[in-house]
Amino acid sequence: MDLADRKMKILQAIIRDFITTAEPVGSRTIAKKYDLGISSATIRNEMADLEELGYLQQPHTSAGRVPSDKAYRLYVDRIMMMKKIAQIEKNIIQKSLAEKIGELEQLISSTAKILSQVTKLTSVVISPQYRHNRLKHIQLIPIDNRSILLVIVLDSGIVKNAVLRVAEEMSVEHLDKVSKMLNHRLQGLTVADISNKLIQSVKDEMQMFSSVISVIMPTVMSTLEEIEDVHLYLDGLINMLNLPEYNDIHKAREFISMLDQKDLLKDLLINAQDDVSITIGKENKHENLQECSIITATYKLNGRTVGKIGVIGPTRMDYDNIVSVVDFMKNNLTQLLTDHQGE
Repeated sequence: MDLADRKMKILQAIIRDFITTAEPVGSRTIAKKYDLGISSATIRNEMADLEELGYLQQPHTSAGRVPSDKAYRLYVDRIMMMKKIAQIEKNIIQKSLAEKIGELEQLISSTAKILSQVTKLTSVVISPQYRHNRLKHIQLIPIDNRSILLVIVLDSGIVKNAVLRVAEEMSVEHLDKVSKMLNHRLQGLTVADISNKLIQSVKDEMQMFSSVISVIMPTVMSTLEEIEDVHLYLDGLINMLNLPEYNDIHKAREFISMLDQKDLLKDLLINAQDDVSITIGKENKHENLQECSIITATYKLNGRTVGKIGVIGPTRMDYDNIVSVVDFMKNNLTQLLTDHQGE
């Protein structure tokens, strides 16, 4: 059912006032603060209609009204206007993330931290899910007589390093020879392609260096497997606990307990279908999230979704601003990953 223009303006004023103050809103407040050109009595009558239609609720302890999930959904779908992020804020975000592009884990961790700082909510970020990573290059570099640095470069642009201890001293010449052989046999392969039979074949081909290959290959395999795992990064828990909604210690504990359920949060992000998705209150299937809203977005590499970012906050969140920030962050992360892969 479409709301008449007057009801829509009153509902919009109530939502914006409640988002700002966290206090139930009365007709006198709307009449004084918002120039709607109608009396307090008329607003009160319209608010009664809006309550009957399911857009407003009355808390037990107040004569004022608060928006329902239905009201927030209407606001997001028909009223919300994404705010323009200040250029100086954009520059700070872009610079902070660009500094971390060389280390993927730091980049994702920084994304979670910046997202929580800017939105003042709790952020959740899933690390890139690079399916079928292929080895691009392996390099062995001597550190001392018994230590070598293993550098693994993947076709997705990820670079991983590991320091390995070997039983016998290896010269630079010998390490280069092993590096070339490993690149010749393994370049372009995924973890699924590298069988025990192949590893044994490489050892047989380079019997002189079979002991060092026995040390290297488990690290290569574990690196590929680890990158295919989904990692969740959280930040900004204290932001939520500072909100009036969580003054109740029982609610605060429930929220903290929910954040400990990492698999639940991963599922929430992974199963969000849209490029930018907004789930409000009881639209969430999980009971502990039914007083929260979740905004998620997908970041991509070459047009393919590789990860998700999001924020969790009360249904009384500043949707206009939060959606803008999440959208900007996912676009910036997508661009950084794409540019880095092309380097």
